[in-house]
Amino acid sequence: MPTYHERMAEQKRTAIVEAATGLFLESGYDKTSLARIADAAGVSKATLFKQFPTKAELFDAIVTDYWRTEDGALTPPPGDPLQGLTALGTRYVALLTRPGMVALFRIVIAEAPRFPELGQTQFKLGKQPFFDAVRDYLAAEHEAGTLTVADPVLAATQFLGMISNFAFWPRMLLVNWAPTEKAMAHSVDEAVQTVLARHAVTAATGAARA
Repeated sequence: MPTYHERMAEQKRTAIVEAATGLFLESGYDKTSLARIADAAGVSKATLFKQFPTKAELFDAIVTDYWRTEDGALTPPPGDPLQGLTALGTRYVALLTRPGMVALFRIVIAEAPRFPELGQTQFKLGKQPFFDAVRDYLAAEHEAGTLTVADPVLAATQFLGMISNFAFWPRMLLVNWAPTEKAMAHSVDEAVQTVLARHAVTAATGAARA
């Protein structure tokens, strides 16, 4: 169990991250100073600098926090593509619909022309690890003989794209876009069924592997 000091440190860290996200969106990454973030978070400058010595490190923490999965596990074991893909798709929806995720993307898009490193951070620390997990999972199913996936990178791109095009990207333009949980689950189911149909093991491919 965390100690009192550990709990306080975590609460302050959360307050800093939330304050920084709001200020970056409101005023831009460039015009938001660490001192201003400390004031908004209700912490001392010393406390903020102790946890985040630079603004870049603070942004790294924001991206990492937003893309962290709840269970800490990314890749299901191969053997049951229906179950595995459904788990990954559901996890992806949970990430994309996490409060603040749209704001994070808007910050990156707005500031990328002047601070391309923000886009790199969002990709490398955020989306890339999850994409890699899906790619590796599809490759593992191919190796297990349960799917035929000649190009796991393309298959992962298509699978995640089908989900994000419904669950996330409309939110960037449509303020009131809020599909129900049932609709989100249906979009995942359809994406899974599409992948299963496209990469099913046929008699010919099964014989070739044998």
